[in-house]
Amino acid sequence: MTPHGIAIIRRHQARTQPWRNGGGITHEILSHGHDEQILWRISIAEIARDGAFSRFPGLLREQVLLTGAGFCLHSPSSTAATPLCSTPEQPQLAFDGETALECRLLDGHVTVFNLMWAPHVCTARLWRRPLVGASSLFAAPNEHWLFHLICGSAQLPDLDTTLSPGDTLHMHSPHERLHQRIEASGSAIVIRIT
Repeated sequence: MTPHGIAIIRRHQARTQPWRNGGGITHEILSHGHDEQILWRISIAEIARDGAFSRFPGLLREQVLLTGAGFCLHSPSSTAATPLCSTPEQPQLAFDGETALECRLLDGHVTVFNLMWAPHVCTARLWRRPLVGASSLFAAPNEHWLFHLICGSAQLPDLDTTLSPGDTLHMHSPHERLHQRIEASGSAIVIRIT
């Protein structure tokens, strides 16, 4: 049993939904909001073919390429605009969820980590971090901290448990400051939402 304010979402617990256009699958890890209005969401997308990205008006998006050769996003209404590309060398990209974008795969299927948030409600920061040895996460009251293990392994000695690739640690308390030690190797995505 995890302490109050700390949760672990295992890879198999993500909610899977096919895309409406048939071009991919989304595995929703965690979502925060109400009445069909997303305040923030983290998920993994499997993109199998070229096609349109869904629009999310009022949200900002940041993505990290996890597997595959990469992809580029371009606006169908502006052929002169420079495409946004995510590759193993430059895996992160950010864009407005309201923008109509077409996705072109560079060389087959890709897997992508996706963060979306409503900037009029909260702010979000995302870091892709190498993991070597011991570190700690601290969450101030009312902050959300998320630690998603990309590869390797992560021991959580305070919880006496281990994270496997694809697992996510979530820390949040309205009133308390939270602390979690992590002993890990590999790489992870770390997110702070305030």
